[in-house]
Amino acid sequence: MSETEMLVVGRVVAAQGLQGEVRVLPLSDFPERFTRPGARWMKGRQGQPRQLVLQRGRQLPGKELFVVCFEGIHSREAAEALVGEEMLVPSSDRPPLEEGEFHVLDLVGLEVRLLPSGEVIGTVRDLIHAGNDLLEVERTTGGDTAARPLLIPFVEAIVPEVNLAQGWIGLTPPPGLLDL
Repeated sequence: MSETEMLVVGRVVAAQGLQGEVRVLPLSDFPERFTRPGARWMKGRQGQPRQLVLQRGRQLPGKELFVVCFEGIHSREAAEALVGEEMLVPSSDRPPLEEGEFHVLDLVGLEVRLLPSGEVIGTVRDLIHAGNDLLEVERTTGGDTAARPLLIPFVEAIVPEVNLAQGWIGLTPPPGLLDL
């Protein structure tokens, strides 16, 4: 399976204990990707994704981290070798969405416009999970500030319109948000 057919759903951030478990920071709003047994793919900074089988997983109480166990990873050393790798699933494994929900990859690359004028201010580069989701927007205007990305809270009051079909997101930012 090629990388273009894969979705990044998490990142291994640490080994957990001595029996080969790892802590995974989810980059997905679907916890079953870290708890339901089955095939997952792991990818380091270089190299192709390789398949591992998730045996079990659980969320750490009070944290946004999951502890998962992969088949064939039975020692702390083997778990530490996975730190920094991304967990992937096939693109076809996208869960169905409710009204107003979006997959992160559908948002990346969308043009960002101010409403109601339609003035283009940048492009979505990433969605950062930080309590409230933040759109990381690469500016296309703004002079000296164009080098710094904007972080826009992805809430309906500020981002009232997402038009996937036409490839843009509409913003109604509060005063000062674009000056940060």
